[in-house]
Amino acid sequence: MSSSSLRQSAIALAAKAFRRVPARFTVARIFGRSYTLRCVVFHNVAPAPSPFTAGISVSITPQAFEAVLQFLTAHYTPVRLEDVLTDCDGKGLPERAVLLTFDDAYASVAEVAAPLCRRYRVPAAFFVNAAFVDNRCLAPDNLVCYAARMLGIEVINRAIRAVAGTQAPELQSLAEVFGAFFPAISLAQRAAFLNALCRIAGVTEEKLAREANLYLTGSQLRDLSSVDFEIGNHTYTHTHCRSFVPQDFASEIDRNKMELEAICGTRIRSFSQPYGSSQDVTQDLTEHLERSGHQAVFLSQSVANPRNADLFHLDRVSTGAASDDALFLEIEVLPRLRAIRHKLFAAPHRAGRGRRVG
Repeated sequence: MSSSSLRQSAIALAAKAFRRVPARFTVARIFGRSYTLRCVVFHNVAPAPSPFTAGISVSITPQAFEAVLQFLTAHYTPVRLEDVLTDCDGKGLPERAVLLTFDDAYASVAEVAAPLCRRYRVPAAFFVNAAFVDNRCLAPDNLVCYAARMLGIEVINRAIRAVAGTQAPELQSLAEVFGAFFPAISLAQRAAFLNALCRIAGVTEEKLAREANLYLTGSQLRDLSSVDFEIGNHTYTHTHCRSFVPQDFASEIDRNKMELEAICGTRIRSFSQPYGSSQDVTQDLTEHLERSGHQAVFLSQSVANPRNADLFHLDRVSTGAASDDALFLEIEVLPRLRAIRHKLFAAPHRAGRGRRVG
């Protein structure tokens, strides 16, 4: 059984156990009382994965997504990004506040997710990569996923060897591509790899992007921007930030902010780190984001946000829960346990940047 299957089985067993616990939301506080803001992240809302998304765990069906909204509106108080940034004018967030977010600018967020959010009166923040708006090119994850799905993982290794040489380690899965290879290379190296991949796979990225039609159009993005829906920065081309050099901040952070503001006509004031790792939120990145007018940074490590959480280190839960019981466990219990683990074993987090929530 794979580690993913084992994890899902463990969550299912724990969820069944909690189902029988009276006042389970109160009992969950045993694992940590300080959990002010719940944040949940989604990507693509589609009936089934496509060749561009199969294998990278970014899709949820419309039915499952609606079930999540029903659960959240029954047990939580949905809040806007504005509420988080202003802390409700200093009065504190409501009990069990939850912020819904979406990464990667899939067209399905406008076609499926946003109408459902409006129906259930749930605000949301959408973090967008401007490079892919209007389907001008493919996000690296989707291109790699498509090539591996259609031609096998060997085509990925051939592209890596074409750039890194014959001594490059052989990768066995997409998880290794995104978890080990991509974080370790520069933007220039990643561009060379993607060009080699297109050449070896015999595809034209621009043509493939138009045919796939995966992402939001500029018109859809403008329509999304509203009082309840806010647009945020997700880098220009969906990249890790840990190895950025000074010019990368201009091309990935500033350019994305400028283009999104030009499309939407609204100020971009929040940032979501692609792949969600705190390792990418370097001191240089944090300082640049502050200088460029960003007020919050979101990760995706499924750790509870404590009282007085640092606005430049807000964590989100990425859920694949198949039931309300599993969803309760993933939102209420597991993030608290991870927070305890981080407190006990992780290196101390950098000092807060002044703004706090809760």
